[in-house]
Amino acid sequence: MTLYLDLSALQSVPAANLNRDDLGSPKQVRYGNAPRIRVSSQSWKRAIRLGVEQDLGEKAARTRLVPAKVQHALASAGWPTELAAFAGAQVAASAGKKGIGTESAGHTSVLLFLPEAAIDELAAVCTEHRQALEAAQGKKKPGQVLPPQQIETILKRRTASISLLGRMLAELPDANVDGAAQIAHAFTTHAAEPQRDYFTAVDDWLGEAETGSGHLDTAEFSAGVFYRYATVNVADLLKNLNGDTKAARTVLSSFAEHFLLSLPQAKKNSTAPHTVPDLAYLAVREHRPLSLAAAFETPVTSDQQGGFSQPSRQALDTYAGNLNRLTGNRNRRFHGHTVISPEEKHTGLGTAHDSFDQLIDAAVDAAVPAAQDQP
Repeated sequence: MTLYLDLSALQSVPAANLNRDDLGSPKQVRYGNAPRIRVSSQSWKRAIRLGVEQDLGEKAARTRLVPAKVQHALASAGWPTELAAFAGAQVAASAGKKGIGTESAGHTSVLLFLPEAAIDELAAVCTEHRQALEAAQGKKKPGQVLPPQQIETILKRRTASISLLGRMLAELPDANVDGAAQIAHAFTTHAAEPQRDYFTAVDDWLGEAETGSGHLDTAEFSAGVFYRYATVNVADLLKNLNGDTKAARTVLSSFAEHFLLSLPQAKKNSTAPHTVPDLAYLAVREHRPLSLAAAFETPVTSDQQGGFSQPSRQALDTYAGNLNRLTGNRNRRFHGHTVISPEEKHTGLGTAHDSFDQLIDAAVDAAVPAAQDQP
């Protein structure tokens, strides 16, 4: 049976530009015939991934610079510059039946996603076959000098974040990994549009008689309460981790924590928008995941105090309760929440928990029982 861990959060973000479009404006989406501020899934996914990798101590890199990195490793070990460059290029040329294309020296034509430790392993293969590389250097068509199977094995290695988020590499089909996690674009629960900020920078060395600024410009920012959603296919995660229940629990806990606590880093030095969600709702479901985004298809309006946070929490609770009525509470093993105001009662969001940690622990126990609890 397939289980899914659904994660929903409401987060108030002050003046910020977490995710910009090609013109530097906060990204937007129109939903419920109202403009909303949006943060792309890719933006938040990267912040989550880096947090998970730091927790687990196994970093991965999404990069086109594998040949250049191998070249640098070999040059640092004393290889002649030209031979090191040829060996780095051969790492790409020797992968798969036809190799991985390069668009410029040291750069592959596609992004690779591999463990950072793979660079040392690839350099070791080059060292093992240095004599063959020296013999082939300078030939017009050297072919695949390095053993393709060894190169492929290294490039196909996984970390927990690769198992969690997936990998697509057409040149090496067996390297593809169906990611277990899906992350939605975050959007404001209410109507919101970018605002403009006119700013100046003072030139500290202007003379006393000189006036004006050294630089002036305009930038855009936004503010609002965001609905955020992600889901993890627990069966896929276990499959990608070769059935390791302990590892799956660790990865799932880390993902849930960083889903709640991470923040995209764009414009952080000029906005410092370091908030956390004021409501988190986790559910473990059978058969299929369920997003609660439709709770905000009708834009939330402000309460008497002028804020959107409390009305957004109420809208989510009401929608979840109605969804539970429609589905008859079937196919749900667990659901619970934690909220910034303990006195608030949310009957549609399951058991109340005091902290993110308690909520995550309870959800993970329901999604992936500890080994001794499994039949």
